[in-house]
Amino acid sequence: MDNSSGVGVIDKAAHVLDALEAGPTTLAQLVAATGLARPTVHRLALALVHHRLVSRDIQGRFVLGSRLVELASAAGEDRLIASAGPVLMQLRDATGESAQIFRRQGDWRVCVASAERPIGLRDTIPVGTQLSMKAGSAAQVLLAWEDHDRLLEGLQSARFTPTVLAGVRRRGWGQSLGEREPGVASVSAPVRGPSGRVIAAVSISGPIERLTRQPGRLHAEVVCNAGRILTEALRKNND
Repeated sequence: MDNSSGVGVIDKAAHVLDALEAGPTTLAQLVAATGLARPTVHRLALALVHHRLVSRDIQGRFVLGSRLVELASAAGEDRLIASAGPVLMQLRDATGESAQIFRRQGDWRVCVASAERPIGLRDTIPVGTQLSMKAGSAAQVLLAWEDHDRLLEGLQSARFTPTVLAGVRRRGWGQSLGEREPGVASVSAPVRGPSGRVIAAVSISGPIERLTRQPGRLHAEVVCNAGRILTEALRKNND
């Protein structure tokens, strides 16, 4: 069957990506798998690397890039938002603090769902708010499980350290004290897509006076449980 779209360069790039589905591949193997000329494959592969659709492993072989994972994760965003409301309200009621879900978009993390504390002093983060990936427990969670290169890049100028991220991976949750804003504390946990990749962070935030200087001790269990509920909802919706 002819799979040509009629747009030659797109078809050739698709051939390269299809060949990489089998795993790490050398340039010679890409040439053999696609049937394209070596200079053409090399040029296409480097262009795809530039756009992070393809990457290189430590041996220099071509592999599928992290941008494909991000795009695949974004396709599940509506399912995440559809599941978020009741989970965030339960989290807010259980902790007495505002609850949010953040997704990474480039150098920012964006609030895609929230449930505000109805009265009293609170950390208000409206849906659509863009916050830095350099501070805060949600940023820690969104970065902690990234591949090595993106991890190093994300740590540049960050207010948290590699040791902090190692602790996030070990415990399965992050906390912050005044990282993003003086006087504000937060606790965050990962939400994973059907592939197991972290695609979002579920968080609570509020004044340090209420959350204390060890907010994770108070609330990590319930925040992690919210993350697990959302992860399971995405897995079921994918079946």
